[in-house]
Amino acid sequence: MSLASSFPAARRDEINRPMITLSIMTATVMIALDTTIANVALPHMQGSVSAGADQITWVLTSYIVAAAILTPLTGWLTGRFGRKNVFLVSVAGFTVASALCGIASSLVELVLFRLVQGMFGAALLPLSQAVLLDINPREKHGQAMAVWGMGAMLGPIMGPALGGWLTENLNWRWCFYINVPFGMLALAGIWFFIHGEKQDRPQKLDFTGFLSLTLCLGALQMMLDRGELLDWFSSPEIWIEAILAFIGFSICTIHTLTADHPFLPRALFKDRNFATSLLFGFLLGVLIFATMALLPQLAQNLLGYPVLTTGLTMVPRGFGTLIAMFVVGRMVGRMDSRLILAIGFSLSAFAMWQMSHFALNMTPMAMVTAGFIQGVGTGMLFVPLTTVAFSTLDPACRPDGASLYTLIRNIGAAVGISAMQALQIGKTATLHSNLAEKILPGSPSLVGTGIDLATTPGLASINAEVTRQAQMVAYINVFHLMTLLCLAAMPLLFLLRAPPRQPAKEVHLAVE
Repeated sequence: MSLASSFPAARRDEINRPMITLSIMTATVMIALDTTIANVALPHMQGSVSAGADQITWVLTSYIVAAAILTPLTGWLTGRFGRKNVFLVSVAGFTVASALCGIASSLVELVLFRLVQGMFGAALLPLSQAVLLDINPREKHGQAMAVWGMGAMLGPIMGPALGGWLTENLNWRWCFYINVPFGMLALAGIWFFIHGEKQDRPQKLDFTGFLSLTLCLGALQMMLDRGELLDWFSSPEIWIEAILAFIGFSICTIHTLTADHPFLPRALFKDRNFATSLLFGFLLGVLIFATMALLPQLAQNLLGYPVLTTGLTMVPRGFGTLIAMFVVGRMVGRMDSRLILAIGFSLSAFAMWQMSHFALNMTPMAMVTAGFIQGVGTGMLFVPLTTVAFSTLDPACRPDGASLYTLIRNIGAAVGISAMQALQIGKTATLHSNLAEKILPGSPSLVGTGIDLATTPGLASINAEVTRQAQMVAYINVFHLMTLLCLAAMPLLFLLRAPPRQPAKEVHLAVE
């Protein structure tokens, strides 16, 4: 036990704050990395477990679905069992499941262990966020969220590069083994430094609200993951999943509005800052993760960049986020957070505008510059938005609020990736058809190229070039749309209220 174990809970948190923060950040980085680190290793996993191209994606889907369904349960779990116990079980279960993923010998085992990994990892991000808010006085919430955001945001950015290095130099299994030492360190820190009192009257679980939300999230995630493969609403499966998601959402909404003690407390939605921040959080998920999904595809498949070059072009984005979070963490509380958010959206819109001017003959530096600017914009959005979201929220609602905030951002990421990729693919097909109609024998565009449309090689050559041009224009259209989304979000900043002035002394409420 720590030397401060005889002090009251709030006092122990203050004394142990550095070690609690270190332990929490170890768990945060571990879980954030795992959301993307396995992506680049999928082809190697596919051969190792003898899976088809469509089957291996279940390695990602199983984790995402399990985490999405159980994330909203974080508030009830901490109220029922105490934050220390939930933390310990989550980290221990995630670490063991990671090791099991590494030794999996078949697709069934790998998917099953990834499902378990997602179940145990669901509570870690929202709970770590809630605890950091709880152990820091309100005037330091901006700095606390900057530290937390560095781990939460840099994980997905650095994950693909780390996963690629481990896979190339060691083995894909090390994408999972790497979690074991970090998990053990986090487990030790949580055991020694976080106190574990429970509520005297643990709340009952609202099964109707939980099950309806589970139905909505599970069906929605399956629809988004399977939509592109099954050509969206031309498939009966997608229609069924969409209808189930709508039914679950409707039941959950009605129940939340009418029940005495709903699974999602109504107090969360009555707080204007928090409710508005949910909308911004959704948009932030769209902008960050959709861009991260599109740019590597553009670089490798269209521009022909090697994997290493692609990874290097993504690194400056992470540095931009890191620098911005470090600076903004000290600015929050000293200047209006809404002004910082406006600057962040402006920088993000400018970066998207730069991406909408990408070309097939551009140099990697164009992608590096736009990525760095977007990284700075993301850092300026994440910290003040999280701080404002919880600035007026009852501390007792923090676990539920943190889990819902994380969930909405993840839904935004899933919707953004699926929607933007579907738009890019659809635009490519349309533009390909339009461009191909203009290519005729004797066209000025063919003069001097040596391409003969009367031959099979000639047709193949011109079709490949038309496809490249159509894909590039489609990417440009998508980035242009994302630019407009950034600009359209800025007027909503007027819905946010400035955080209240800090009291001379704040009483810490343990989030149990």
